Amino acid sequence: QVQLVESGGGLVQAGGSLRLSCAASGTIFRINVMGWYRQAPGKQRELVALTSGGNTNYADSVKDRFTISRDNAKNAVYLQMNSLKPEDTAVYYCSAEVTHTSWEWVPTLYWGQGTQVTVSS
Repeated sequence: QVQLVESGGGLVQAGGSLRLSCAASGTIFRINVMGWYRQAPGKQRELVALTSGGNTNYADSVKDRFTISRDNAKNAVYLQMNSLKPEDTAVYYCSAEVTHTSWEWVPTLYWGQGTQVTVSS
């Protein structure tokens, strides 16, 4: 019912920057929370950043380096990543909590397919 398509991953040297984008499409009445998670090889998926109603939350490991932003008109969320470190290497996933109609009370959580970010030292 809803698809999330990510773009912007790639290979970058330590200290460099990347900008990830994610656009949602499909049957959407409202998107409550949008965010970014990441999963490194052999590790669990972890929260990177969330945005909801103008508020943002970040993992301690990315504070002051990453910035999440959102374009509600485009149902899109972005992640500007600066001062990248090798430990930021992971597959990055976009997430969105979506209500499909005005009478839905419980949103559905959707995930993107993931985009690889590799930071070389």
